[in-house]
Amino acid sequence: MAKTSLSNTRNTIFVCQSCGAEHRKWIGQCPDCRAWNSITEQQITPASMRSGKAAPLIVTPITEIDSSKSPRRSSGLHELDRVLGGGFVPGSAVLIGGDPGIGKSTLLLQASRYLAEQGNVLYVTGEESPQQVRLRGERIQAEHNAIHLAASTDLEAILVTIDQLKPSTVIIDSIQTTVTSRLTSAPGTVAQVRDCAAGLIQSAKQKGHALVLAGHVTKDGSIAGPRVLEHMVDAVLYFEGDRGHAHRILRAVKNRFGPAGEIGVFEMTDAGLIGIRDASKIFLAERAVDVPGSVILACMEGTRPLLVEVQALVAPTVYATPKRSAVGLDTGRVSMLTAVLERRIGLPLGQQDVYVNVVGGARILEPAADLAVMLAIISAYQERPVPANMATFGEVGLTGEIRPVGQPEARVKEAANLGFSQLLLPKENHARVREADIAVTLAPKSKVSVQYHPVRNMAEAAQAGLT
Repeated sequence: MAKTSLSNTRNTIFVCQSCGAEHRKWIGQCPDCRAWNSITEQQITPASMRSGKAAPLIVTPITEIDSSKSPRRSSGLHELDRVLGGGFVPGSAVLIGGDPGIGKSTLLLQASRYLAEQGNVLYVTGEESPQQVRLRGERIQAEHNAIHLAASTDLEAILVTIDQLKPSTVIIDSIQTTVTSRLTSAPGTVAQVRDCAAGLIQSAKQKGHALVLAGHVTKDGSIAGPRVLEHMVDAVLYFEGDRGHAHRILRAVKNRFGPAGEIGVFEMTDAGLIGIRDASKIFLAERAVDVPGSVILACMEGTRPLLVEVQALVAPTVYATPKRSAVGLDTGRVSMLTAVLERRIGLPLGQQDVYVNVVGGARILEPAADLAVMLAIISAYQERPVPANMATFGEVGLTGEIRPVGQPEARVKEAANLGFSQLLLPKENHARVREADIAVTLAPKSKVSVQYHPVRNMAEAAQAGLT
């Protein structure tokens, strides 16, 4: 039998829907991301050959480029503007992801109300009808004549509408439902998401309007579609929150026009999302006082200092292997800290289940939470409460040493402004804070005389932090 030529066999290609890797034939497991049954067949549309030589690019010295022609547009929501670095930049592409029902569409519709005062807004919905969006707009008072609604999933039709309307802001809800006629694959596949996003982003760069893409998330919490989608956009925002709580956190994991890691805190109400400026008071509301296992952590989320309550519970295990569980923290790191307590402090936790929780639905990712977690576990095991007016921060090493963390001045200032008069902190950070003389500048204003407890290891921390 004669072999089929390569040109005849390359009419189709097999693409992994998890990582976007391309393969010559179908296989059960993707060798790149190890995902099972994620490879689908897609048709290849041959590209037309270019004739003639390409025109040279127009180059401009960087010193002659006027950056003042791209002012930011405020969304009217100060927490959203904070995460974006001051507002939407014309010609930028922003990707917002989150769990279903978390409030992405509500946030975008509220922002549209204020963005419409600065120019036309094109809101394209691929999952709802215009009537449904109108009902939500009436409920949250987000109606404006300059907000133009369209229910479509056709990329070519959307681009033609953008050319005719010339909006200042374009919102696509969502990018996974948008399809292009150039491809025969189903909506939401890697090729469809990549090509549709590329077309919309190219339109935004050429015409100067701000582009906002709402994205679905997978079971592991990452944005669905190819990973290249997050590289194509200018900012990636994750909308986080627990449906059991009214608080929502908008986190910037990538931002070319502002600080990455910045967060905005919202409260979900019947009238929509309300930004919370003083988030520490919300997370510390109705906190446990003089109860073993409760510790106040002074953490940093981007450039914002935040105070949260870390709770721990230690109970005898009924299983052969004790359980280590964490909510709002990395479970692996909590297990590591528990092992440090057993080895360096001599705390007998081998037959104890350990549960750690960050109250309010917040997620803490920085290692500065180590000292608060370990202090909460010690307090819960020994049934000795931590002083109610004490806050703490610090990283803990495997040898039990307390390591310094960044921005201690902002952490101490936030704690003192909220009335915490005792600070348990690493010894190296204490020298830095003492040079800044924060206690002297805050005492007349907040009437709080800060007492510092610098520590070098967990033994000193346990002695200074437990009453």
